[in-house]
This record gives sequence, C-alpha cells and structure tokens, in this order.
Amino acid sequence: MSYPPHPPQGSGPPPPNPYGRGPGGPREVVRPEDRSMALIAHLSTIASMIISVGWLSFVGPLVVWFLYKNKSRFVRESAAGAFNFNLSMWLIAMVGWVCVLTIIGAVVGIPLLIFSGVAQIVCHVIGAMKANRGELYRYPFQLRILS
Repeated sequence: MSYPPHPPQGSGPPPPNPYGRGPGGPREVVRPEDRSMALIAHLSTIASMIISVGWLSFVGPLVVWFLYKNKSRFVRESAAGAFNFNLSMWLIAMVGWVCVLTIIGAVVGIPLLIFSGVAQIVCHVIGAMKANRGELYRYPFQLRILS
C-alpha cells in the first residue's frame, strides 16, 4: 500500500488570522472567555450610555482594559479600541453640547450629537459581533490613548 506524498513545507495559503492583519501577521488563539470579555468591553459602552445618559460611556471598556491588559492581548486590544473610539465620540458630543448652548447654535450642535450617538451604537454593535467571532474590530476615527 502506498501513501500519497507529503505536501512541501510552506505551500498553500497561510491559515486565516483572527486579528485581520493578513498573511504573516501574529496569530493568537482566542479563548471563549476572552471573546466574552471583549464582547463585554464593546457592549458595556451602550449600557453605560443608557444608564448615565452618555456621560460615563467610556468607563466600561476602561475597566475591562485595566483588568485584562496583561492577561489577553485580544481583550486588551478590543477594550482599548472601544475606549479610544468612545472617548473620541464623547468629545464630539461635548463639542455638540457646547455648540447647542452657545451662540453657534443648534445648526452645528444637533448634527454632531446625532452623529456621535449613532456612530457609537453602530460601531459598538459591529465590534461586539466581531468579538463574538474572535475577530478584532478596528474602530474608525479614534484618538489612540490606550493600546
């Protein structure tokens, strides 16, 4: 009985990377508990927005980042991205409120507030769905404070 020859080493496409960094990038196995904590980091912002009327929405990802920064790279990067994006949107909302309450008025302030709220909900839901699949979500327009 003859067996088929072994394929040459290094042939074929590299395995898919859950971090989305393309072929040759670092690959890390994402454990189910890491997925859960990353999911909490993304969704805690929406819960905090509802509870604190938008004022403390960055606290949830900050707590997750602080607790997991040395335990899991996936959770750390997910929480840092959620925090950085949320802080950016929080600052845009503050500018919107200042515009509404000053002479600049509602013409500039209300669209900024709407943009900030919708962007936070949409991007955090996308981030949560990707975290549930073990993929890292890169938020758009974020101030890189945590990494």
